[in-house]
Amino acid sequence: MIHDPESLNGTSSACTTGSGDLFNGFFSNGCQSAFRKDQLVDARARRVFELMGRACEAGVYPYQLPLQTRSGPWVKAEGRDMLMLSSYDYLGLIGDPRIDEAAIEAIRKYGTGTGGVRMLTGTLDIHHEMEREVAEFKGMPEAITFSSGYLANLAVIASLFSVQDRVILDSLSHRSLVDACRLAGVPVQRFRHNDMDSLRHEIANGGPSNRTLIVSDGVFSMDGDICPLPDLIQVKRDTGCFLMIDESHASGVLGANGRGTDEHFGVPAGEVDIWTGSLAKGIPSNGGFVAVSQQLSIFLQHSAAPFIFSAALNPSAVAAVTASLRILKQEPERVARSSNNARFLRAGLHELGYDTGLSETAIIPVIFNDEASCAFAAGALRSMGIAVTPIMFPAVPLGSARLRLCVTAAHRLEDLEFALDGFKRLKG
Repeated sequence: MIHDPESLNGTSSACTTGSGDLFNGFFSNGCQSAFRKDQLVDARARRVFELMGRACEAGVYPYQLPLQTRSGPWVKAEGRDMLMLSSYDYLGLIGDPRIDEAAIEAIRKYGTGTGGVRMLTGTLDIHHEMEREVAEFKGMPEAITFSSGYLANLAVIASLFSVQDRVILDSLSHRSLVDACRLAGVPVQRFRHNDMDSLRHEIANGGPSNRTLIVSDGVFSMDGDICPLPDLIQVKRDTGCFLMIDESHASGVLGANGRGTDEHFGVPAGEVDIWTGSLAKGIPSNGGFVAVSQQLSIFLQHSAAPFIFSAALNPSAVAAVTASLRILKQEPERVARSSNNARFLRAGLHELGYDTGLSETAIIPVIFNDEASCAFAAGALRSMGIAVTPIMFPAVPLGSARLRLCVTAAHRLEDLEFALDGFKRLKG
């Protein structure tokens, strides 16, 4: 095998990866930390520093690779061309001249910022235009936007729910949803991943509450599988709960037109009470959205802290979202191309003997038994000119570290064959 996790067992030395001197010699200086409870960096940080130090010593620190060009199927990093295989640009729209021109024109007209938050002086006419496009895209009466998908989730749960309510999350739900519940102080229960019997058990056996919100991702970011939306809707109907779906990795990925999980299953969007999502993945811009009823939209605009107290999306990002959605309307074949590319790569990885877990979308995890092997595999692939992102504890459970591959509509067959050749060399 190319990767040799035993080489990660030494002490920290220099970080020699493409991140350059990212930590300003911190690890090469033999820095020792006591991690005492009276320090800002306490014992909880020990594992992080030990793992990162060993990765730097071995020259396989896998994060924060500084790109020297725009993202796309191929990028320039470390002074050379590399195949990008972990970008969220599912539709291959980053760098599309139509989107770039829309963003540039918005800067010419509105400048680089808005001068305020949305509630006060930060709303532009193009914000409303964009939100109408997002609402139509999701098939909901209204949509409002935030400066990130993370904040969109925080905004909804913290504004609508409190200690008198409860939220029941899929066990693999995104971290932003967990943090949103903590901010709201709302009691949280977890059900086994995509397991409706477990969900019904949690609903029946939780503590007293005024309202119950069921929450799931449309496409799960670490495994690339899809929630059983029709089953979730049936549970919601049977139990009188509310339902929220995070579409961050489903928008532009699922459904013939990329509209997401509802289109994938052929169910009306209105069967779900709250849709949230990112505008920085399949849609190549920034921000997050909440698509809801008109009543909820009005309430959130006047109660959601991230809408009232956080900066408005800048004009270029707003224009990029609108342009992207219009392109997707005209070119839905991008969704099918991404899906076909994912099937090809997944089949090739299976043939080589790799475990891709539950993947059925453009997200393809390649699962390893331990973090060291995973980090070393990422470093070995980078040396072959393939940029991939390793995902480790605590983002995933111990023993399930993985390389998270993301396939886009912009990848060509020869790109994917190049990737498979790298994974074949990794095996041999």
